[in-house]
This record gives sequence, structure tokens and C-alpha cells, in this order.
Amino acid sequence: MTAQFSRPGAIDLSALRPPTATSAPGAPGGTASGAYVIDISDEQTLRSQVVERSLSVVVMVSFWAPSSPTSIQITATLERLSDEFAGRFVLAKIDVEAQGALAQALGIPGPPLVVAALRGQLAPLLQEALPEQQMRELVQQVLEAAAASGVTGTAEPFTSSPSEPAEPAEPAEPQPRHAAAEAALLAGNVDAAIQAYESALAESPGDPEAIAGLTRARLLQRISTVDEARARAEAAERPGDVNAQIVVADLDLVSGSVDDAFNRLVDVVRRTSGDDRDTARQHLIELFAVVGDDDPRVSKARQKLASALF
Repeated sequence: MTAQFSRPGAIDLSALRPPTATSAPGAPGGTASGAYVIDISDEQTLRSQVVERSLSVVVMVSFWAPSSPTSIQITATLERLSDEFAGRFVLAKIDVEAQGALAQALGIPGPPLVVAALRGQLAPLLQEALPEQQMRELVQQVLEAAAASGVTGTAEPFTSSPSEPAEPAEPAEPQPRHAAAEAALLAGNVDAAIQAYESALAESPGDPEAIAGLTRARLLQRISTVDEARARAEAAERPGDVNAQIVVADLDLVSGSVDDAFNRLVDVVRRTSGDDRDTARQHLIELFAVVGDDDPRVSKARQKLASALF
């Protein structure tokens, strides 16, 4: 696995990977499709069926190849499970031999590789075949982690043309110039994502999608070199250190503990004054932008912030 996938995503699922992996015997080859399976063949489909869909539904992405029997076996198992879970997750398949340019853009080292997509971010999950029951348990763990971060949607079965979005895309909403930034984030290239979002904002100042993406990318950049254990210890030892509390709030957010992140900074605002209070308040507002104003946890935290301020 490349170092690109070691960078933090919106949800850290790497801990869900089983400590050992035993190859499953006798799994059938082939790539039979299912009602909740889609083939990714271009950047636009990647955007609509992985990046955008993962904001509300868990998406498993299997990077496979006809020349890799293990990847075929893993993908076939996930296809069966996608039907079994009845839309609680979507399986997106990328043939890395047929879609070499796309795989290269995402920094994929080669099949087999399964990642989980949540809220537009990829987290590595699996590189070896497992017995089907272990795969089922792993999927369940991912779904539980997703639910804790607010991703609880269920997908509708795909129609006869699964390579197209299940619902027609709104023509005015997609902005193709952001696809490069999102692809960079998926590949773990945070610096490139920041540059792409900044370029988009230079062309269209005030673009809310680019602002939110840039804020998210900068958050990932900030924590990319943080020693989590040390940061949490320092925050516990120095509750009055605003910067120490901000670092832990960032860590909580990317690990899915959204309420913990918000509550930590609301408490800082309540306990401080002057520049310290303003620093904490502004950072909390940035985190609101990362999660999105339509999230009920943001509305709840805004009320708490208002109470702390006044």
C-alpha cells in the first residue's frame, strides 16, 4: 500500500482491519454484478457515485483486475454482501487494468485493494482475501462507524444502466473544476487538493463548495504530522492552552467524534476571553463548514456557541 493512504481521512477506518487475514478457499472467479454494484469508468462517475454518494451512503471501492484472482474473489464476496445488506452500502468497482489512468491518478499500487468511502474521503480497509463471514463482520463494523459519524443512508437499487447515476444529476450543481481537488483528496495528496481549491476560488471567489473543500483539506494538512497521543496528553495537562485544545478538536473531527470536537471548543469559548476566545470561536466556525450547515450536529453546536458567547 502506498504512503498516500496513510494520511487521515474524514473517518479513520484503518483500525477496523482484522489483525490477521486468511485466504478464503474456493471462492468463484468472475465479476457478476448486483443491484447495488457499479463500475467506475471515468472521473465523472467517480465523482457522482463515490465522492458525492458517500456523503450519505457508505461506498466500498474495490480495485480489481482480471489478472488478479484474489481481487476477483474479494469483489465477488462484496457483491454478494451488497445484496445481502440491501443498499446499506454500495460497491464501486474499478478495473485498474482497464482504467489505468484513473487508478494512477488515485495512487493505487495495484489490486487487490478495498477502501471505504465516507463523506468524500477514502480509508484503506483490505488487501487480502477473507472468509465471507469475516468480510460480513468487517462490513458491519464499517457501517457502525459510519452511523456514528452521521452516514446512515440506504441506496436504491441501480437500474438497467448502473454506470449512470441512479438519479439524474442537477445540471447547475456539479462544478467539474473541483473534480481534480476531490481526486487529489481521495489519493491523499492534500497539498495538491489545497492548490486546486485555491485556484477555483481565485476564479470564483465565494464559491461555497470550494470554500468547504479548502477548509477540509487544510484540516487534513494540519493534523497530518500530529502525534495524537502526545497531543491529547498536552491538551489534558493544559486545559487553558487554546491551541492544544484546537489540535485535539481537529483530531476528534476526523475520527468521527464530531460532537466531542464541537463541545471541546464551545467549552474553550465559555472559559476564555479576548483573543483566546476569538481564536476558539473562529476555529469552531471553520469546523462547522467542514461538517456542513445541514448537519443537525452543527445546528446544535451553534446554539451552544451562542449560549457560551452571550
